[in-house]
Amino acid sequence: MRVQRVRFAVLLLLGCSLGVKVPRCSGQTPQQQPAVPPAPKIQPPAAQSHGAVRLSLDEAIQLALQNNHNLKAAQTTIQQNQAQEITANLRPNPSLTLDAQFLPIFQPENFTLNYIDTTAQFDVGISYLFERGKKRQHRLQAAQDTTAQTRSTVADNERTLTFNVASQFLSVQLAESTLDLAIEDMKSFQKSVDISQERYKSGAISEGDYLKIKLQLLQFQSDVSQAQLAKVQALVGLRQLLGYHTVGADFDVSADFDYLPVTVKLEDLQAKALQNRADLRAAQQGVIAAKSQYELAKANGKVDVTGTFNYDHVSETNTGSIFGSFQIPIFNRNQGEIARTNYAINQARELELAANDQVMSDVLNAYEAVRDNDQVVTLYRSGYLDAAKQSRDISEYSYKRGAASLLDFLDAERSYRATELAYRQSLAAYLTAVEQLREAVGVRTLP
Repeated sequence: MRVQRVRFAVLLLLGCSLGVKVPRCSGQTPQQQPAVPPAPKIQPPAAQSHGAVRLSLDEAIQLALQNNHNLKAAQTTIQQNQAQEITANLRPNPSLTLDAQFLPIFQPENFTLNYIDTTAQFDVGISYLFERGKKRQHRLQAAQDTTAQTRSTVADNERTLTFNVASQFLSVQLAESTLDLAIEDMKSFQKSVDISQERYKSGAISEGDYLKIKLQLLQFQSDVSQAQLAKVQALVGLRQLLGYHTVGADFDVSADFDYLPVTVKLEDLQAKALQNRADLRAAQQGVIAAKSQYELAKANGKVDVTGTFNYDHVSETNTGSIFGSFQIPIFNRNQGEIARTNYAINQARELELAANDQVMSDVLNAYEAVRDNDQVVTLYRSGYLDAAKQSRDISEYSYKRGAASLLDFLDAERSYRATELAYRQSLAAYLTAVEQLREAVGVRTLP
């Protein structure tokens, strides 16, 4: 304390000798304030109302799977394919033909009952197309295989939506954590500003230093404002995925934004993914569907027979006639479609192999991303966070007691804020990588 008084006395004498305006020399009382407009105070976000909805991650995913409009639109493709199964299983309709011949239209005077009975001719016929080659059975099988593949495709859409919801949920958590940090830093720095104001009043620091530290408060207030906006935007994005009218505007998330270690083997994850990935299952069913189309094409190459029975009334005579007709397959035996569908089988097999490679690559990439981000988060948690906080606290303590410069204090404050913010972003990246791994494996619970 004695050293501080001596230091202040020397500065006072030096200022007076140089003509610098110092409160003790100019007669200005220490109670006078510098002409600096008061900084606006940013209020923290208001507490939620008692009835506000707070969603966990699992609840958010369930709401999205039930109400997301894009997913519901995709689900209608299953119903459309089921309707096509009905069409594929229908039999051909019979045909009815009626005709009347030798009617005296241009000689109406001959239009008598006797003429109609003895001269006019009337025919009634019914015909039916007899499909050969089990065409109806093959059509139904092809439609059912297409429906099965569509179900898997929709399931893959659900997998993608689940990841998008989880990723957006983490964005909300990151924004909320960043907002809490910004508010905490602003409140802490406000105390430093208040203390600096008292020190300025007592003459312990210069007006320039006080103005510097007071103007620095603007950055903290801007951080709070930006964090508030980021949280609102993240909630809006999550609400869109859940279905805009599914939740109210005051909804929020409720879950711990914290580090959870993941210890799994790559081989186990890849084996699990090969069993559960819906897109791989859809590719495998695509091969089955392609084979069904090939069998249907061969069946369509079979010649159908049309059978007809006619009732004839001619000259007071009632007779019946039976006809049969079919195409002679000299030119068109559906050979083009048979060849195309055969090539389509090869295409489907290649797509299955490509999907298999995609699954293995996705799991590997996600696994490495988890490992890399886990190392970064572990480094922060191993001591860097505590070191940054201790450095800030020591600098703040020393500055408030005049043992450290303003620049040292502000530099320690910036380092602490940057470290805390970087840790939260790294934690969000790690948790997102874990969700990416879940998506790559195709399950919510990792083995």
